[in-house]
Amino acid sequence: MTIPLPPNPHAVGVLLLTGLALVLFSRDRLPLETSSLVILVCLAVGFEVFPFTADGVRLRAVDFFLGFGNEALVAVCALMIAGQGILRTGALDPVGRSLARFWRVSPGLSLLLTLLLGGFISAFINNVPVVVLLLPVLISVSLKTDTPAAKVLMPMGFSTLLGGTTTTIGTSTNLLVVAVAMEMGLTPFSMFDFAGPAVAAGLLGAAYLWLVAPRLLPDRKICIADSSPRIFTAHLAVTEGGPLDGRPLLKALDMTGNRMKINSLERGEGNRIMLLPDVTLAPGDHLVVSDTPERLKEFERILSGTLYPAGSADEPVSEDNPLSDKDQQIAEIAVFQGSRLHGTTLNDDRFFERTGLVALAIHRSGRRYERVEDHVGDIRLRVGDILLVQGPRRNIAEQKRSTDFLILDSTMDLPYSRKAPLALAIMLAVILAAAVGALPIAIGATAGALLMILTGCLTWRDATRALSVQVILIVVTSLALGTAMIRTGGAQYLGSVFVALSGNASPAMVLSGLMLLMAGLTNVISNNATAVIGTPIAVSIARQMGLAPEPFVLAVLFGANMSYATPMAYKTNLLVMNAGEYAFSDFLKVGLPLVLIMWGAFSFLLPFFYM
Repeated sequence: MTIPLPPNPHAVGVLLLTGLALVLFSRDRLPLETSSLVILVCLAVGFEVFPFTADGVRLRAVDFFLGFGNEALVAVCALMIAGQGILRTGALDPVGRSLARFWRVSPGLSLLLTLLLGGFISAFINNVPVVVLLLPVLISVSLKTDTPAAKVLMPMGFSTLLGGTTTTIGTSTNLLVVAVAMEMGLTPFSMFDFAGPAVAAGLLGAAYLWLVAPRLLPDRKICIADSSPRIFTAHLAVTEGGPLDGRPLLKALDMTGNRMKINSLERGEGNRIMLLPDVTLAPGDHLVVSDTPERLKEFERILSGTLYPAGSADEPVSEDNPLSDKDQQIAEIAVFQGSRLHGTTLNDDRFFERTGLVALAIHRSGRRYERVEDHVGDIRLRVGDILLVQGPRRNIAEQKRSTDFLILDSTMDLPYSRKAPLALAIMLAVILAAAVGALPIAIGATAGALLMILTGCLTWRDATRALSVQVILIVVTSLALGTAMIRTGGAQYLGSVFVALSGNASPAMVLSGLMLLMAGLTNVISNNATAVIGTPIAVSIARQMGLAPEPFVLAVLFGANMSYATPMAYKTNLLVMNAGEYAFSDFLKVGLPLVLIMWGAFSFLLPFFYM
């Protein structure tokens, strides 16, 4: 076995930069957007300072930015916007209501139906809206039937990943692999070209998720079942001669270190004054505030006011006249891709002022709820975060009707907009146009996104919130690395190394080994990065072995979609992880067997279909 030498210094540099990218992409503390931009800039600056020429043609550094206009990226962004239209109008909510009713009749068959339905929908729509739809339905059912939500949430999330593997538009990973393969001269894959092996393996995976996975998951009840009161609303009366008498409202906030959450200002019964920082307070004014009993008593002492229970201005708070929590509810809010909370803080969003809900704690990365009342408003939120909030019943009910947040206790009927049939028709038109070859998916999806906006299914604000800077930058950076690897000969070198290490192994064994490598990488770094970096290597391996490249490209595609073993492997894993309060080990326990099942199935199916 002879390992070939690297072809040139530029190829060595690109391979080292690729290794650095894999390391950076696996670091949680460094945002993926930052890692991607670092690699992209290093690549562009490096080739500008040290030009590279092959066969008399110079590789221009500016070519690495062409990924921003790549057909696959356009299609991914357009599909994200169109999927947001489905979510925003509630077009799939009747499906959720029907599932909720069926769960009460037969939980076992309902789980199977949920897995199959989630997989089917995810074949045509990005799986994030599908998970966002099904999460509150399943959590509501678990609360009402006293069934542990942890038994069903992870299988549901994985079923959407299985379904997304079956078509070219099922995931952004699929679109990228197809686009890179086409740029390398391969015949373009049509929408259902690899549906045969994907559906066969997917059904095997669904059987595992239905029959085995729930037995491996813990009997854990989610925190939302804990409805003990934490936040109370009270009236803090301004006293004559006190520190607030004749002073502006801003003074009260300054004296409490801006910790006091003021709902409203009342001057006489039913007479509300606009909350302006410079409004002058007078004796008898009531500040309506919400907080813990300890905090409320602290504010009473600092401001020398008098504290009254809400709805009772006759007797001050005392042991005989305690604070009341009659109208308070606890709820969990999940931050998902497209949520207005994604990438911002509660303070910047003015969450309390807009919703009337107080954030008690945050749940992130598989840890139990962290009580961080003092600084939860300053934490920059990301996809998968779960906020524990409390507030009046009517405020929580109002937020359940909003699509800005995902409230996990969906005890009310989900909204169903009159625009929903139109949004569904637009999405079906996009899918059909791509399926019959009438329009390329990038053009059809862009037209569909425009129609969503023109018909009022989406606003431009909704559309921009649907886009993910993280996805865009990782795609562009991965495409740039792929281009550099191909043009410098780095991909051919890695392909030669892989072939040399394979020795005299059969093509089926080489195919299986490549897929297992991709499955390992996708659970540590971004699946899109794995797909785009792996595709040119797969084509190079096939050409060196004198075989058709299509099955090797599909090995990369299927391997990069096996994002089951770690929570960071895919954004829906993070949503499911925090909603079900799973630990990292739960993903290993359930996801690793699923990776092995799918790897074994495709190792048999790919040679059967394509060799």
